[in-house]
Amino acid sequence: MAKPLTDQDKRKQISVRGLAGVENVSDLKTNFNRHLHFTLVKDRNVATKRDYYFALANTVRDYLVGRWIRTQQHYYEKDPKRVYYLSLEFYMGRTLQNTMVNLALENACDEATYQLGLDMEELQDIEEDAGLGNGGLGRLAACFLDSMASLGLAAYGYGIRYEFGIFNQKIVDGWQVEEADDWLRYGNPWEKARPEYMRPVHFYGRVEHTEEGVKWVDTQVVLALPYDTPVPGYRNNIVNTMRLWSAKAPCDFNLKDFNVGGYIQAVLDRNLAENISRVLYPNDNFFEGKELRLKQEYFVVAATLQDIIRRFKASKFGSTEFVRLDLASLPDKVAIQLNDTHPAMAIPELMRILVDVEKLTWVKAWDIVVRTCAYTNHTVLPEALERWPVDLFQNLLPRHLEIIYEINRRHLERIATLYPGDLERMRRMSLIEEGDVKKINMAHLCIVGSHAVNGVARIHSEIIKDTVFKDFYEADPEKFQNKTNGITPRRWLVMCNPGLAEVIAERIGEDYIRDLDQLKNLLDFVDDDSFIRDVAKVKQENKMKFAAHLEETYKVKINPNSMFDVQVKRIHEYKRQLLNCLHIITLYNRIKKEPNKSWTPRTIMIGGKAAPGYHTAKMIIKLITSIGDIVNNDPMVGDRLKVIYLENYRVTLAEKVIPASDLSEQISTAGTEASGTGNMKFMLNGALTIGTMDGANVEMAEEAGEENLFIFGMRVPDVKAMDKKGYDAMSYYNRIPELKQAMDQISKGLFSPSQPDLFKDLVNMLMQYDRFKVFADYEDYIKCQERVSELYKDPKEWTKMVIHNIAGCGKFSSDRTISQYAREIWGMEPSLEKIAAPDDPR
Repeated sequence: MAKPLTDQDKRKQISVRGLAGVENVSDLKTNFNRHLHFTLVKDRNVATKRDYYFALANTVRDYLVGRWIRTQQHYYEKDPKRVYYLSLEFYMGRTLQNTMVNLALENACDEATYQLGLDMEELQDIEEDAGLGNGGLGRLAACFLDSMASLGLAAYGYGIRYEFGIFNQKIVDGWQVEEADDWLRYGNPWEKARPEYMRPVHFYGRVEHTEEGVKWVDTQVVLALPYDTPVPGYRNNIVNTMRLWSAKAPCDFNLKDFNVGGYIQAVLDRNLAENISRVLYPNDNFFEGKELRLKQEYFVVAATLQDIIRRFKASKFGSTEFVRLDLASLPDKVAIQLNDTHPAMAIPELMRILVDVEKLTWVKAWDIVVRTCAYTNHTVLPEALERWPVDLFQNLLPRHLEIIYEINRRHLERIATLYPGDLERMRRMSLIEEGDVKKINMAHLCIVGSHAVNGVARIHSEIIKDTVFKDFYEADPEKFQNKTNGITPRRWLVMCNPGLAEVIAERIGEDYIRDLDQLKNLLDFVDDDSFIRDVAKVKQENKMKFAAHLEETYKVKINPNSMFDVQVKRIHEYKRQLLNCLHIITLYNRIKKEPNKSWTPRTIMIGGKAAPGYHTAKMIIKLITSIGDIVNNDPMVGDRLKVIYLENYRVTLAEKVIPASDLSEQISTAGTEASGTGNMKFMLNGALTIGTMDGANVEMAEEAGEENLFIFGMRVPDVKAMDKKGYDAMSYYNRIPELKQAMDQISKGLFSPSQPDLFKDLVNMLMQYDRFKVFADYEDYIKCQERVSELYKDPKEWTKMVIHNIAGCGKFSSDRTISQYAREIWGMEPSLEKIAAPDDPR
């Protein structure tokens, strides 16, 4: 049970956690008891912990409702330009605490639950993560929603309400086992179903060309049922909407073709239609061309565009009748941002609506589409690019295939006039790739159909212009932009690390929470002993808390005085968890060789999920856990080196481990990680980074000073040069004794004594066809890790470097990212103005 804070503590925390006013607390208690009674139909004798969580969630939600309604009213009256962020993933995590932070209700709720004899943290732990994403792309969408609301933009997140989100990961005998994530089992207090806005979505059928125009007929219909979730801005009384679509079969599903006696089967078959929103595809940076996935992509786009056009036509000062009938002004009132190519079908679908339904000419319609849509690219890995087989389209979306062919015909006509006779260029730039199976290149469709194309870190935006999209850049250089990713400081500092947020606020005030650039003012305190002490103390407290969490949850004891060396992210060859493994083995061998040397103790934690079908990634997990089994049970090593696999890494675990980390591992091969956002979270929470010059690491080094990061390894030009001359893994193996020793130990079964050849596939890959050149960076990585260990022995110098890093974090707020999207792509102006609270007179 959390103790009530002393008055002095309360005064310290007033800024960041909001005031616990007497009226507030008493209202909260009243509403809590009302919900327990009327919403949950329980009394205190029979209520469970989960009932108490739901009562609290509903109580906090009540504070959102008035602001939510008033915000939407405000938009309706002001008729601003609206931005629609289309994404197949929104990795939201938990909602309760984030809502309390943004509404300044944290202290009041703490006090109210305490007075009710309940423990706030215990209640928060009952909430399920909304795991509707795989990793960076989905979490970025969630941070963007927070920033768009905090910047007063009329913004809507649109996606799919997956019944099952990213799988829960269990580690059994060192192997990953997947478990379905039944996150809605107990209900979701944060969503509101909106059946009155249900929309039909069509599939299959055929196309008829008639005098009255084109008709798509004999289709199968699935209904899209919207669920709205409130998205509160930071203390500005704005609450935006995330609308997620769920698939419903229509009432007459399979009953119109009256198959005699087939009534029961017809009703059972409704599941087939409703499978569209059943489960999130668990692939990160990998394209799997399944029909169900294409159905999901079209489903979200078709439902969303109907909604956008309905709202565009209706929202004109005071009438829900359609008053705005001229779609020519759509780009002045609507911006659509495509989060990767997953929602690319928005381009042909909007064309279909404008040409077939609204009867605009092709030229006029195309101008509207291009001025409305913009595309964000998230990866350069070839296996991640979406290429849909034409015959799948022909069957599922025949009209859209015709439209794509026509877009391509006109596109290639333009290219031919720009580059007469350059047939090779036309082949490269076509939306249709010829081959054994003809495929539609969705990235090409997005570039041609958008007025802006952006990468997500400076180096990545340069790479796409130089390589994958070079031809498109040469034809339309003005389309290409950079928008370096960011993270929301509300969730990733104030909420997950209140101790650090408070120590910062004591020095520079609390305005930095909405203007993160103010962190640079911390440079004035880099030599201030009391600040250095405070920062170090907060880190130590976070480490103790995380160590206690690990002991409680997994029964593992770790040394909180060791360096917490952490690599948490999806398991993928390009992220090079294997390079980390080689360092662990090298460190282990060195300790065994000189057990009496004074080694800097380390607890190395690695976590992350592997896509269920990605065999190599699953083997990497088994290797990490197997190394841990040997290292952790070797009495010669003791607690100088421990290896922990963090099971079921997700948003909620990130919020616990990141504030406790000392060293952040960002070690992808240069040129492969588009940006990374975990790197920014560690930096903001007082960890130092060991990393390559890849993704946003480049800009982090620029902001904090390269001397304040541990940068190692090849740069992009070095990687290019090596690709040219050929990467020879064996030459490193033969030249570097410690690398050879480590590889031989893996291949001879030191870490898998009962199955000596268990890791032969991994060994073979590293030695013969490693696309990501692990051995080429090994030597520099080990040397760099020695510098890390050396600095860690000097806590004061380490903490001064930490302060330089925190002070350099301003650029990496998603508020800055979103302000740039707004001004440079959407043609909107962000604002820090508050709107009136519901209880204020208008």
